[in-house]
Amino acid sequence: MEKERLLAALAVAFIICLMAGPVVIPMLKVLKFGQNIRGEGPKAHLKKAGTPTMGGMIFLAGIVASTLLVVERPVSLEAAMLVIFMVGFSLIGFLDDFIKIVKRRSLGLRAYQKLLAQMALALVFAWVAVRFLGRGTDINIPFTSSSIQLGGWYYPFAVVVVLATANAVNFTDGLDGLAAGSVFFSSIAYAAIGTLAVTQGQFFHDQDLTVFALAVAGGCLGFLRFNYHPARVFMGDTGSLALGGALASLTILTKTELLWVLIGGVYVAEMLSVVIQVISFQTTGKRVFKMSPLHHHFELSGWSEKKVVFSFWLTSLLLGVLGVFSYTSTLR
Repeated sequence: MEKERLLAALAVAFIICLMAGPVVIPMLKVLKFGQNIRGEGPKAHLKKAGTPTMGGMIFLAGIVASTLLVVERPVSLEAAMLVIFMVGFSLIGFLDDFIKIVKRRSLGLRAYQKLLAQMALALVFAWVAVRFLGRGTDINIPFTSSSIQLGGWYYPFAVVVVLATANAVNFTDGLDGLAAGSVFFSSIAYAAIGTLAVTQGQFFHDQDLTVFALAVAGGCLGFLRFNYHPARVFMGDTGSLALGGALASLTILTKTELLWVLIGGVYVAEMLSVVIQVISFQTTGKRVFKMSPLHHHFELSGWSEKKVVFSFWLTSLLLGVLGVFSYTSTLR
């Protein structure tokens, strides 16, 4: 029965996305919520201008509905926090998209506004995780059964983890299907970790975290029906920040804050490529990459968009498997 419930979490989110896509995409077109393509980006992307964006609402609906329908009753605080946190990050992204598209302000929300909102959500989530969900203020060391006690320093540490995770996924959303496919594999890895944790009696509510992770996977899979090349809709910040928030919440609740560097290696590489590019250009006037984030570097090196996407998907899959293997070493 438990296996059927977990499969239902993935299937329900997947089916809702398939049903929502044909309804939401025409609405986005009517509202003229079309993607603006940066002139400094790859020239091949200019033809994507006008493609409906803010499509993250499609899988957001599927993930939320699936999670709340499948988790055991009454809905646990753990499940509620996972959903609320993801929706909170999606709202930040929605405001950013809305300002850019409807208000015609190219940069959307100011950087400090986005960061402050994300920090507030991260602090609340970390506090609830420690105070009410028993996650503690220690961090596990990958490939070992050891941990480090941070005490009060855990909260700023958790904020950094959340901000890095959410915005790294946001950087990854630059090619058709890239972010959705990569997050699919990462969320499957977290579903496996959640199941392992339950078998060890580490979490209070059986499989709620796994249900949520599989709902995220199902939502991403369903969204790929419309987002795979050539994309009929883009997720926008509405979707990429939601997925980043979802992975961040799974990272905090599974106590894999350091292991995320491995499981989320694709997103880490994307984020680091931007940081390295900016620092290099500002200090030396030279660029390390042809263009950042990293996926654009491979595009401008002659790789087709599909080749880049499939390569990143495969990398995400392999890193997820390695992450799950590493997690087994931390079980006491």
